[in-house]
Amino acid sequence: MSRLDPETRRKLREMGATALLESFEARDETLMLGLGFADQVKIVVDEAHSAFTHAKVEGLIRRAGLRYPNADLRRLDMLHERGLDQGVIAQLGTCSFIDRHQNVVFQGFTGSGKSYLGCALAKQACTHRIRAHYIRMPDLAEAWALARDKPNGTSTFLKKYAAFTLLVLDEWLLDPPDEGMRSMLLELLERRYGHASTVVCTQYAQKDWHQRLGSGVHADAIMDRIVHNTLWIETGTFNMREHTAVN
Repeated sequence: MSRLDPETRRKLREMGATALLESFEARDETLMLGLGFADQVKIVVDEAHSAFTHAKVEGLIRRAGLRYPNADLRRLDMLHERGLDQGVIAQLGTCSFIDRHQNVVFQGFTGSGKSYLGCALAKQACTHRIRAHYIRMPDLAEAWALARDKPNGTSTFLKKYAAFTLLVLDEWLLDPPDEGMRSMLLELLERRYGHASTVVCTQYAQKDWHQRLGSGVHADAIMDRIVHNTLWIETGTFNMREHTAVN
């Protein structure tokens, strides 16, 4: 296969086939000697597809807003000491729970690695080309307050956060939500229920949720949309921050 002429290169760029163009330009013709046309095209397309997939995954990870962008389910420390089950973690890594629209709750003491696990799971979803997003509850509350002051802001806000296939809510119930926040959470979780997966990272056990959610009908409804069809994972009491600081 000879080098591409300038007009062909221009057309490929115009069609958005930059990865294919770069694969053509980077190929080593000496390695192509003796190969038929179909085999040569297959090699170039395979390399272009690999580059395209990598770029898409990197874009998903970048837009996910991860607190720990380097988090990785394959590199978790002190699993035994933290009481984490390697089999459960491996199963989460397949992202099959997302296909089943299940939720995940990481619950444990401060510093037990909940945020890291949430970010690692969101990043893993991105590698499966699943649209994921991470946000702390205080930041979600701030974004909601700003949205309420804009025309159609609340509708846009709810559509945005309902659309993520995987949404990680960190620091869940760190601050008890007010009535407006409870109403928003109920509507958001209702829109996501049965259609998407939500990961909750919290230091509060399930028995404490109802009171922190205001103990009313909103609390009942919010919990009803989280606690069913959910994988509960205790992250224990081992302080990973102290462990990391010492090491």
